[in-house]
Amino acid sequence: MGRCPNCGAWNSLVEEIEEKTSPKAAANARVTISGTKVSPQLIEQVSIEKTPRIKTNLKELNRVLGGGIVPGSLVLIGGDPGIGKSTLLLQVSGQLADLKSRVLYVSGEESASQIKMRADRLGVGGSEFYLYPETDMGAVRQSISDLKPDYVIIDSVQTMQEPEMTSAVGSVAQIREVTADLMQLAKTNGITIFIVGHVTKGGAIAGPKILEHMVDTVLYFEGDKQRTFRILRAVKNRFGSTNEIGIFEMREGGLYEVANPSEIFLEERLQGATGSAVVASLEGTRPILVELQALVTPTAFGNAKRTTTGLDHNRVSLIMAVLEKRAGLLLQNQDAYLKAAGGVKLDEPAIDLAIAVSLVSSYRDKETRASDCFIGELGLTGEVRTVTRIEQRVAEAAKLGFKRVIVPKNNLDGWDFPAGIQVLGVTTLNEALHIAFD
Repeated sequence: MGRCPNCGAWNSLVEEIEEKTSPKAAANARVTISGTKVSPQLIEQVSIEKTPRIKTNLKELNRVLGGGIVPGSLVLIGGDPGIGKSTLLLQVSGQLADLKSRVLYVSGEESASQIKMRADRLGVGGSEFYLYPETDMGAVRQSISDLKPDYVIIDSVQTMQEPEMTSAVGSVAQIREVTADLMQLAKTNGITIFIVGHVTKGGAIAGPKILEHMVDTVLYFEGDKQRTFRILRAVKNRFGSTNEIGIFEMREGGLYEVANPSEIFLEERLQGATGSAVVASLEGTRPILVELQALVTPTAFGNAKRTTTGLDHNRVSLIMAVLEKRAGLLLQNQDAYLKAAGGVKLDEPAIDLAIAVSLVSSYRDKETRASDCFIGELGLTGEVRTVTRIEQRVAEAAKLGFKRVIVPKNNLDGWDFPAGIQVLGVTTLNEALHIAFD
């Protein structure tokens, strides 16, 4: 309009462009905290030298993350209540603050004084360590904009809420929007964000599955609250190996690294006990020696019972069927109870031979040598098949003083055996059992 309808003046109207002031809209537009818009650039112009991995003082955590913390990544840590998720992140926050990095610890479950009490017990502090008890994501975004931290810890994502959404706190919609908001902040501004996630009764992280799809790394903190050992396991990692594990011990002063987990898992092994066999299992890139225990007893009911702890139930049933068919053991009227000692969970084919040996040992009530280690995958026809990374597995067994290791025969070529250990190759299950109980 050239003329004002109120005063009648000509050429007096001034155009004003309405700008969206919603912080949510700004986040969706991929604008950094400093106001710079993200623009396309050639891949040759992208530099990664300015974003090296940051190593913490916890070597186990560095290993699980693939070598250290990647700047601008979004890391989700899940676990049972009281397992030590907040303790781990509080210790890591203190270490990062000691490296002159600015850390913002956002807690929706505890007050600042409660976090301070736990930090004093753990000996955590720092001049760049900020505590912020808040659940409103609008306020959290504003605090991140003001402080410009290098690291942000959200404890927990189920307690955060988007003010623009009317759904209940902890609902699927709230968790999805909060995570999307945090991902925008992390990727656009290069801020590393750690998210604590609660788990359901089944052990999965509570909330929509898209929560795990959106983040860069998913870590599970496992362990029995009655035990002192905790296992940090990576099930997704865009910047490193998956299925990598780190082992910690929970003490009054916090979480401490376990430098030699194989020795821990084997230190309470009884000499001369039946139903026991040691396997060199591979967790990610790390070989770990674990004792597998089996107890086979006559069943008092019509159907035999199969119970496993730390092992796959279907794998054990398959191996028992192979023992019945190929080794001549009558197990259909026997109850079988199996476990991996120390609370660790094993799920790889190389543990098959050790499971079979422990079952036979308990069934025959005949012990195996304490210095024997068993590695191999079993086929349905009774053959012992090759496994991966045999050199690392045998080297770990030799380091802990084992004298013999039974491996698949096809794994013997192309590498040098460590000194002080005898490596025996077998092709069938019966051949392995003959060596183990000779």
